[in-house]
Amino acid sequence: MGSLLWLVQWPVRAAVLLLVAALPLGVEVEGFGVALLSAVVIGLLGTLLIWPLKLLLGPFWAVTSLGGLISPVTLLFNWLITVVLFALAAWLIEGFRLRRGLFSAALGAVVYALISTVVLRFLGLEVPLTRVASLLGGWSIG
Repeated sequence: MGSLLWLVQWPVRAAVLLLVAALPLGVEVEGFGVALLSAVVIGLLGTLLIWPLKLLLGPFWAVTSLGGLISPVTLLFNWLITVVLFALAAWLIEGFRLRRGLFSAALGAVVYALISTVVLRFLGLEVPLTRVASLLGGWSIG
């Protein structure tokens, strides 16, 4: 069921990206086709790079958050990873641009994540655990 839900999420996330591009954040998307491709790339980058980025940033996170005791630091690191993935997707895809560079990536990534979460929850399409994440973590998703 998770794969089917992902396929349904895909155009929803693309529409959310177009909505983010319509806001004055400096995110530009040339059309729905580019938004579809961008949604796939953002999802794939998130799935493939989340663990390496967390491993890379883990020692800094552990020291600055006192091992997770300071919650805002954890939120900051998660936000930083989201910004990196969003900016990387924009760098990889022609027609998906960040007009103001890191500033647009920071705002666009947060707004994209927030709106996507709200819309997918509202539609009942949120999948909290992806198949790849479960395989990497050794969890069973039955």
